[in-house]
Amino acid sequence: MMSSLDDARRALGVPGAPGTGVLIETSGTTGEAKRVRLSSGALRASAEASHARLGGPGQWLLALPTTYIAGANVLVRSVIAGTEPVVMPAGHFTARDFADCVALMTGARRYSSLVPVQLARLVEGAQYDDAVRSSVATLDAILVGGQASGDQLLARARELGWKIVVTYGATETCGGVVYDGAPLDGSKVRIISGEIWIGGSTLAVGYERADGSPDTAQTQARFTELDGERWYRTDDAGEFEVSGAFAGELVRVTGRRDRVIISGGIKVSLLGIEAVVRTVPGVADCVAAAIPNEEWGQRPILGVECDPGVVVSRRDVERAIETALGHVSVPDVIVFGSLPRNENGKPDTRALTASIRR
Repeated sequence: MMSSLDDARRALGVPGAPGTGVLIETSGTTGEAKRVRLSSGALRASAEASHARLGGPGQWLLALPTTYIAGANVLVRSVIAGTEPVVMPAGHFTARDFADCVALMTGARRYSSLVPVQLARLVEGAQYDDAVRSSVATLDAILVGGQASGDQLLARARELGWKIVVTYGATETCGGVVYDGAPLDGSKVRIISGEIWIGGSTLAVGYERADGSPDTAQTQARFTELDGERWYRTDDAGEFEVSGAFAGELVRVTGRRDRVIISGGIKVSLLGIEAVVRTVPGVADCVAAAIPNEEWGQRPILGVECDPGVVVSRRDVERAIETALGHVSVPDVIVFGSLPRNENGKPDTRALTASIRR
């Protein structure tokens, strides 16, 4: 694990002997958490590629737990850049605290990394506090990843003049390796039978068991050799699209292959449900999950978090889903309120399912 700059230096072998890397657990929001071994070389390659894409090394604002790859990467990038990160105070994330921390930054280039729920709180805070809006606008880039971001949220953030970069990757790839659809230098993306495969210099060594021994079976299931190169199979569905703004093909993530359930013999995309619900006015965030059903096999359930002071009706949510995806995709249970989240800010589908089944 990594919790400080000294830990990051040791992981990278700075200074002294070659780095041994670091062990990071995946968030486990849609399944069991995995223990992933990342080498010092992969961590370094990830940091250098990120800085190259963003315009050069800079100072970072740490707003995420370092027990997960996004937070750990902030420490690694800081070591590589030779800068001291500004660290958010522990506790509840607020727009005012974030803006105050940005004001403490002194680097020539300044960056931060967030998950969508944090970005949503910043956007809302900027509506009532011009100081938040102007402070966040001074950052040279805000990386946003960890889960899908709603188009409305991204549009609102960019309308505020904020430099948002949407990232895609996994713990197994040392975090984000695709920025705004374009792979970073040193990373490769292939689409095999509709599944996104990632290759290149940032791939993990593999998985470990709790006792520290290699989990060979799990490693072989997720990492494979193709055309003489090593690849990580993401289990995400995706496709390539051509953009006039980029001289090549962009990667577009279309959903999680393991987040499609069969309900009454019909495929239901939990990611599709979430995408539709995020377009409903007043919805801040949502998460869909599945529970066993004797008659249907599985049925979707849904947690919905609304913007502060806004009431969204169940019927509005149901109507949006039915119109876009059909009646079978309408969840049996819809719970309104604060979403259960892990410490990295991601909605926790297992916690949602457990709360409904109690």
